[in-house]
Parts: sequence; structure tokens; C-alpha cells
Amino acid sequence: MSHASAAALGSIAGATIFIGLPVGRIRGITKQIQGALNALATGVLVFLLWDILSHASSPVEVALAGLRRGDRSFLGLAVIFAGGLALGLLSLIYVNGRLFGRTKQAPPAPPRTLAMMIATGLGLHNLSEGLAIGQSAATGAVAFAVVLVIGFALHNVTEGFGIAAPLAMDTTMPSWGFLASAGIIGGGPTFLGTVIGYAFTSTYIYVLFLALAAGALLYVINEMFHLGRRLNTPVAMGWGLLAGFLLSYATDLFLTYVGA
Repeated sequence: MSHASAAALGSIAGATIFIGLPVGRIRGITKQIQGALNALATGVLVFLLWDILSHASSPVEVALAGLRRGDRSFLGLAVIFAGGLALGLLSLIYVNGRLFGRTKQAPPAPPRTLAMMIATGLGLHNLSEGLAIGQSAATGAVAFAVVLVIGFALHNVTEGFGIAAPLAMDTTMPSWGFLASAGIIGGGPTFLGTVIGYAFTSTYIYVLFLALAAGALLYVINEMFHLGRRLNTPVAMGWGLLAGFLLSYATDLFLTYVGA
């Protein structure tokens, strides 16, 4: 497969994030529906956090097992994992505190700010997905690369919804330009990652971007829970979380089944 063909696959996988973004322009919905959308999106993000951490820790665990065989990459990967997680989480805490003067008693981040935070975290995640597509194509595993594109494309639809859900609670309807910017930030890195992954492979870079994405999503999920407690009863929040998590899990199972 050529470099251009691999890049086209990455573009397809990333572009589906735009499918879920128009939800952010829905208006006139009740507080209960707003709460349901928030809980559903939070469930999607919780699954993505679990999925990201699973993939990020896998190379670290493999390197740990390899210590007995003389593999010295464990320490470097462990430091990158911990550092990326800390940077992704703490950078948002300090930047948000400086820009918005956030305190313990402060309300959740404004909907547009929260949407862009989600897009940024997902963009880091999708960069790592692009690396996987590019690396598969570069090694000649074309069929597997296509399967990855299908699976990541399905995931990105739910990710687009995760970005847009907080916007449905904003008093001002977001412009199409804002949604396009959020989509580019969230989905564009899939294309970039594919180009990079096709050119060279690096487990260290793969772990770094996954850890950064996990740290960012940790912050965002906390904000989503904060907002959800204001919109939902505990029962409604629980059902929404479960539905969002299982929806995302179902798409992941489909990817696993097709890949097998």
C-alpha cells in the first residue's frame, strides 16, 4: 500500500467524528434530555478512558515481562506512561485554573470550553489510532489496516457525540465553524498519525500519546460528572453511563470480531 493510500484510510477513519457533532446544535430540549445526553456522553468517555489505558499499559507490561530476557525498555516506557498521564491531566488543571480562575466551588467549565477539552483529549487518542493504521499499512498488513479503519470510524462517530453533548446545554447555539474546528481537532490527528505511523514506528511515541489522551480524559470526565450531578438524578445518571459505556463497548467488540 502506498503512503497516499494509507493517508486516505486515516482521513476516512477521522472524518466520521463529524457525524455526531450536529447534536451540539439541537435546542429546545428539556433538562431531563440534556441530562441524558450528558450521562450518555460521559459513559462513552469512561469506556474510551478504559480502552486507552488498556492499550497504553500493554507495551509497558510486555516490557516488564521482557526484563528477564534482558529487555531494558521497561523503565523508559513506564516513565513515559506516568509522565504522559500526569502532563495530560495536570496541564488542563493548571491552564483552566489560570484562564478561568477555577476554584473548588466553581461551576463546571463552560460548555464550549468543555467541548474543546474533549476534542483535544480525543485528538491525542486518535493520533495513536492513526499510528496503528499507518504502521499496519507500512508492514504490508493491508487487510488489517482496513479493519482498523472500519473500527476506528465507528468509534469516532460516538466520539463526535461526546464532543457535542455539552454544547446542547449552552444557551447560544454553536456555529458550524466551531463544530468544524472541534471536529478537526478531534478527528484530524487520525490522518496525521497515519502519515507518521507509515513513515516510522515507535512504541515510545505510541505510549506517550495514549497516556496524554488518558490524562486529558481523566480531567474531562471529572468535569462531565460535575455537570451531570446538576442535571440528573443518581438513577438517571447511572442508566445513561451504562448505555454510553455499552454502546462504545459494542463497537469495540465489532472491531475485535471483524479483526479475528
